[in-house]
Formats: sequence, structure tokens, C-alpha cells
Amino acid sequence: MATKLEIRELNAWYGDRQALYDVSLDIEERGTTAIIGPSGCGKSTFLRCLNRLHEEVPGARVTGSIRLDGDDLAKENVVTVRCRVGMVFQKPNPFPNMSVFENVAAGLRLLGVHRREELDQGVAEALVHAGLWEEVEHQLDAPGTGLSGGQQQRLCIARALAVRPEVLLMDEPCSALDPIATAKIETLLARLKTEYTVVVVTHNLAQAHRISDRTAFFYLGKVVEVGPTAKIFSAPFEKLTENYVNGRFG
Repeated sequence: MATKLEIRELNAWYGDRQALYDVSLDIEERGTTAIIGPSGCGKSTFLRCLNRLHEEVPGARVTGSIRLDGDDLAKENVVTVRCRVGMVFQKPNPFPNMSVFENVAAGLRLLGVHRREELDQGVAEALVHAGLWEEVEHQLDAPGTGLSGGQQQRLCIARALAVRPEVLLMDEPCSALDPIATAKIETLLARLKTEYTVVVVTHNLAQAHRISDRTAFFYLGKVVEVGPTAKIFSAPFEKLTENYVNGRFG
């Protein structure tokens, strides 16, 4: 499998506090990589570094390199980076005071798409990809915040997909959802990985086992082990990994 993201010697700080230490990791193309580890181990910081959100935190800084198909993302325009590397957050966050349609169209407008025909097509395609079209096709003018929690999260996924990213980052995308909504997101992820490179941070080890092809275990800001998910959960190389996946700490 080809490498899509190549991360080398990544270090991240919040002021004087270091959150990541020399993280080197390859993210394979068109598959799902799960990032697991106890709270405070640097998982979300790592994810936010991948599309340069981390640098927006006052006092935060990053060293090392992140390359997408060989391109150094630190040298790319930040808008370009976030179009190529989309992100979905833990809590559904539809834009307030915007309709379902306008939530999805927002990124397209940012890219200079203004013709109604193109917007209609782009919004519909994104909603179909996010598995939401059949539920909202007759209420595109309704507020995005009026949808259920699970629908709002899929709306946020559609918003990210509308600009056709190469990589989709998801930070605990199901933690605020009920089991039925969670199952829909997991089914969606199984489809998306055939077209996108997906990186998911999750505290739910059973979910990581279900949805991912590869898993990286983080601890105290470092990558302890990375490999095929089946091996990480059944026969990890590191004792620390074995203890974590078997519930002995964390």
C-alpha cells in the first residue's frame, strides 16, 4: 500500500509544555488508521498538526515535517492544506444560522464556486457520500442545527467532503452520539476508506478494532507501536501496547 502522509520527527508544544516527541509515522493511502492511547497522550494534538490547526493556538509551535504525497505541508497555503486534509471534530458543529445546503456549500464558495448549478451538484454529491442525502433532500433550506446529533455529524462530514479532500481526519467522531448514530458513522467510514485516506482518533478500543486497517498506539506524546490493527490487538510487539489494549491501564 502506498504512503499518503509521511510524518517525520514531529514535535509539538503548547507554550513550554511539550505534547509530542519525535513522532514518525506513515499513513497509508485509501484505508483507515486509528490513533489510540490514554487521555492526554497527544492523539488530538497529532491530528491537529496534520492540517495545521495546532499552529492557531496561541503559544503553540511545531517542528519536524509532514508531507502529503511528497508535498511539505508547512510550505503550502493553509487554505489549500485544509482543503486537501479535511477535519471532523468530536462534537458536531454545523455553522449556526445556516441551512443544511449552505453548511455544505460553504467550502465550495470559499474555493470560488458560485454558479448555482455547480453548487447544487457539489452539495448533493457530498450529502450522498456522507449517507445523508435521502434524509435531508427535502429540507435543504432547514437549519443545519435542527438535525439530530448523528445527522449533524454526517452533515459535518459532508461539509468536509464537499471540497474533495485527499485525507479525512476525525477526532472522536462518535463520542457524543448514541449507539444507532455511531453505527451509521462506522458504516459510512467503511465506505469512505475506499476513496479517501482516513485517520480517526478514538478512545473506544472496540471501535478502533472494527473500523481500522492500521492502528497507532500513542503514550506520553510518543508512538509506542504501529501496525495492522489485527496484530496490534492480538499480538502486539510492545508490552505497553499489550497492557493498554487489554485494559490494564488508561
